[in-house]
Amino acid sequence: MKIERKSEMKFPYSEKVLEHFRNPHNVGKMENPDGKGLEGSPACGDMVAVYIKVEPGTKVIEDIKFESYGCASNIATGSVITDLAKGKTLDEAKKITWKQASEELGGLPPIKAHCSVLAVEGLRAAIRDYEEKHGLITEKEPTTEDVVKKRLKHVMNPLTGLDVVRTNLILKTSVEDGVIRVVVDLPADHQFAPAIKEDIIEKLGALWDVERVDVVFTA
Repeated sequence: MKIERKSEMKFPYSEKVLEHFRNPHNVGKMENPDGKGLEGSPACGDMVAVYIKVEPGTKVIEDIKFESYGCASNIATGSVITDLAKGKTLDEAKKITWKQASEELGGLPPIKAHCSVLAVEGLRAAIRDYEEKHGLITEKEPTTEDVVKKRLKHVMNPLTGLDVVRTNLILKTSVEDGVIRVVVDLPADHQFAPAIKEDIIEKLGALWDVERVDVVFTA
């Protein structure tokens, strides 16, 4: 009796992706970074945080680290993005694209292309954080409630691992005369309240036209 072998499935990841996944570069949390960015995709569970140290005179990224929670593509793209950005000026690093990252890895499965977008957005968020803190933003859009909501989507709810907007922790926001007020649906003595408050103030306080951020808990 002749047994026909089924054709072998082709593994979806290149050797370079697997190498960066197994031995990621520049991985870990950075203490006292000059800028940091957090990007996440609650739909697939992938998140990436990017931390940068910048030489003030030349605006060169002297050091860069990343942390990743997600799949092999997420970790590999975080690794390659940090390699590409290290030693570049902020303006040069801003020009790094997700296609460039994917090409460096020898390509990604189409269903995982969003992972390289995530890593690039994490890098850009870290650069934006640095520029805002150092008054380098040239296009100064006024802070509105829509801007506040977008920023709050980058504040994680430790109870779920998703952001505070999607998990309905934010009851109300307002912006008036340079003061942002955020009402959070948690008791003030909740174990995660201090961390959420600190993260909200950090995400909103660097905006150019904001003088104060008030975080109010419901009880």
